[in-house]
Amino acid sequence: MKRIKIGLLSVLFLVFLTSCFSSETMDDRAKDQAINLQMGSDSNKSDSIQHILSKVVDDGKAPGMIAAIISSEGVRAIGSAGERKAGSGIAFTTNDVVHLGSCGKAMTATMLATLVAEGKLSWDTKLIEAIPELKNNIHTDYHKITLWQLLTHHAGIPKNPTDEGAYPSKEIKKRRLAILEDNFKSPAIYEIDRFHYSNFGYIIAACMAEQITGLSWEVLMKQRLFDPLGMSSAGFGNPNKSKSIDQPWGHHKRVWKWWPSESYYEEAINPAGRIHCSVEDWAKFLSLQLTSENPILERKYLDKLIEPVDGHFYAGGWGVAEHPWANGITFNHSGSNEIWYASVLVTPKLDRAFVVATNSCDFSSTPNVCLETANKIIRMDLQTNKNYIKEN
Repeated sequence: MKRIKIGLLSVLFLVFLTSCFSSETMDDRAKDQAINLQMGSDSNKSDSIQHILSKVVDDGKAPGMIAAIISSEGVRAIGSAGERKAGSGIAFTTNDVVHLGSCGKAMTATMLATLVAEGKLSWDTKLIEAIPELKNNIHTDYHKITLWQLLTHHAGIPKNPTDEGAYPSKEIKKRRLAILEDNFKSPAIYEIDRFHYSNFGYIIAACMAEQITGLSWEVLMKQRLFDPLGMSSAGFGNPNKSKSIDQPWGHHKRVWKWWPSESYYEEAINPAGRIHCSVEDWAKFLSLQLTSENPILERKYLDKLIEPVDGHFYAGGWGVAEHPWANGITFNHSGSNEIWYASVLVTPKLDRAFVVATNSCDFSSTPNVCLETANKIIRMDLQTNKNYIKEN
């Protein structure tokens, strides 16, 4: 069975962006300056993004790509290149959906924050407080792990459950709970309060919400996040039905060629990284952290989600760092289901978020391709907004 390989990709993003503005060569700068001369308006920025992505696709580094510059007002510039499905001749468009992988963890954490805001949960709610029937069915090591420890990867639990496809005939809430019980029979093998990246932690956090509300995580996401924000394209797993090409396919690389794939992870892991949506709808979610008011959460709950655990970089679904070029903190994530790859960086002081996604993944090259692409787009946007940056 496939395993989730998302790991600490967000760390890589942080390290890369720390140095990206000093590591470029003179040739790179000359090329970028030639592009930037044409970059007065958002429409011109969209053209330049498309130019950057087309070069990546033409070089065979991805079958299709999409990238965007986002502000509190929504998508400012966007471009796409390549095909929805390799060999199909059908273009990957700027309206198509993308698979977010672990970038969706921030969405799960935000939905859970709405339950905290209503007093249905607290950040310190313990697992057996939310699900009392577990007390006699799991090892005592797990009794006191909290919601916040789960969301920040400090709960001392494995990266993935032993079998995320177990109990396929059970209703999804019962399925997740059964998987939890199976995996928590034995003592913990990781130390609680020490960082250990865990997709399983987000599944367990979803279980807590499901048992408290009686609703599945999927229903909660729709009612509490997608519908209030107008994210009509948001869904879970494979966006294509009946092997159509209505939306992009994922791809893996074999023998130097991109091969279409429908190999998505199991439904039980939806809370950890199985959301898809259009970039326009992704921007609606990202705008929560770029605006002072929104329809679902007070600022203090959003601030909590970007407050790292003491001594570490990870908060509630975000890796957080501070950079002079961003005039303060940045927060980011990357994610992949092995046939897609997506990255997002948010710079609230600049009123910007930057996203890059491709309908493909080769772990030996795709992360660097996306980071280099993000680098070019961020640098281009900064260079054409110098006056704004100085004033803010």
